[in-house]
Amino acid sequence: MDNIARQSRALCPFLRKTSTATLRTLATKKTLTVAAGQCPVMGSAMESRASFGTASGPKNNSVMAEPVRSTGPMVPPPAPTAKKTQDDCPVGHRIASGVKVRASPVQQQKPTAAKNAVLNNKGNFDYECFYGNMIDKKLKDKSYRYFNNVNRLAAEFPRAHLGAVEDEKVTVWCANDYLGMGRNPEVLEAMHNTIDKYGSGAGGTRNIAGHNRHAVELEATIAKLHKKDAALVFSSCYVANDSTLSLLGQRLPNMVLFSDSSNHASMIYGIKHGNCPKHIFKHNDLDDLERKLAAVPKEFPKLIAFESIYSMSGSVGHIEKILDLADKYGAITFLDEVHAVGMYGPHGAGVAEHLDFDHHQTGAPLANGRTRSILDRVDIITGTLGKSYGAVGGYIAGSAKFVDMVRSYAPGFIFTTSLPPATMQGAKVAIEYQSRTMSDRVLQQKNVRYLKSELAKRGIPVVPNPAHICPVFVGDADKARKASDLLLSKHKIYVQAINFPTVPIGEERLRITPTPGHNEKLTDELIDALEDVFTELDLLRTNDWKSKGSPCGIGKEESIVPLWTNELIAKHDI
Repeated sequence: MDNIARQSRALCPFLRKTSTATLRTLATKKTLTVAAGQCPVMGSAMESRASFGTASGPKNNSVMAEPVRSTGPMVPPPAPTAKKTQDDCPVGHRIASGVKVRASPVQQQKPTAAKNAVLNNKGNFDYECFYGNMIDKKLKDKSYRYFNNVNRLAAEFPRAHLGAVEDEKVTVWCANDYLGMGRNPEVLEAMHNTIDKYGSGAGGTRNIAGHNRHAVELEATIAKLHKKDAALVFSSCYVANDSTLSLLGQRLPNMVLFSDSSNHASMIYGIKHGNCPKHIFKHNDLDDLERKLAAVPKEFPKLIAFESIYSMSGSVGHIEKILDLADKYGAITFLDEVHAVGMYGPHGAGVAEHLDFDHHQTGAPLANGRTRSILDRVDIITGTLGKSYGAVGGYIAGSAKFVDMVRSYAPGFIFTTSLPPATMQGAKVAIEYQSRTMSDRVLQQKNVRYLKSELAKRGIPVVPNPAHICPVFVGDADKARKASDLLLSKHKIYVQAINFPTVPIGEERLRITPTPGHNEKLTDELIDALEDVFTELDLLRTNDWKSKGSPCGIGKEESIVPLWTNELIAKHDI
């Protein structure tokens, strides 16, 4: 048994963190093979060790792949090669004294020519040719990303000019400055005053020269917003998610991560970089999540990562029910509120606050006799300063010890230059502004409601959802690109096409995001433009998609209850 345990620990980074005594106990309970099979590394190795280290790599190398399960025997490690010395290691990679080093499968192979490699006239790998081939693939499958030079005008929001020609103006309908805070007078004044006094940059990382009053005050404001002990600001929420999830995966012994299949790339790669077992559960499928939670030993630490509002569909996570499952199975929760902060809840703290609206606004008792609010029950909240708050940067919020651990260990925080003082001051003022008024988010919701109702009347297909996002469904990458180009060139309306890998192939769309500045006049212009484009390109309408099985729920709007109900809007409409 001890020999098998040692072999298991040598093969699997998940089991490597587990003591031999624990492995012995698992084996006694006949759960060692099951636990190893749930690991994306060991599961694949048990299925076919030969698939690793080949020119083609693992059979399934998708970051969203389900863990491979196997009932086959444990595969022993390959025979050790000649003893490796310190001099054999690359610079910067040292071997701890007394530790035996086994060559990786790749190192054991003899060098061979890369499959289908393109060589230059000197017989070397042709890098530029490779880059060109990769770009050609994007062009052929219509997923190549085009960038429009759009310069938003603060004084004319939501208008912008194209390129350097300032009199060529368009209306922007796809920005994530959801509340127009990028031009808010209070924010701009605070930023101007700060840059005049403290300059343009922070001067270094937080530990070296970038820790200042603006960082301290901003983090205190964020912690207060989410009713948490502490917060930590990063250069972006992508970095915040990646750094935090990878750190927890690497540091917590026997950690297992559970991720919604529709999670943002920052969470996907953070989980991947955590280098520990992961389980991908079907989007918003609580039964699938519970089955996967129940398969992991109770004593193992677990984290459930999900979003409040999913940005490309507008669907909303089942926050309270996921919290219940987390309590049942001893997991912590990681909630991404990036597309909700500022716009939901009486203070703009996001959907977790919104679900107990009256309690957080007036102190009214919680529903169903609960003693803890949903916001209070969430362990880790992440958000952005770059969308509804109109600035840039991301953050985490949670317990004081958790935040301090991330601050002390996360390379993405430690080695990144701090945000400029003016940016942090502007973000702080934006949060405070949205915390004391609901007028912007109420007006936004009214504009969203009007747009969706008018699109429904025209039969223009929209992915139904209870949030502020309006995904106009096209279902074809090339046609989505052409629709975007036609809106811009013919109607002076900018809406970016969303293609793979942001959305699955066959679910391409135009993602429209109304703001408080998109009044009925601008909305009517957009509706007429979309009508013209759908007719010119012969795009499928709502009834066409219903006849094809209603992909993404097209044509099923009647079952959707908006987060901002009609009653809530009427109550707070000033």
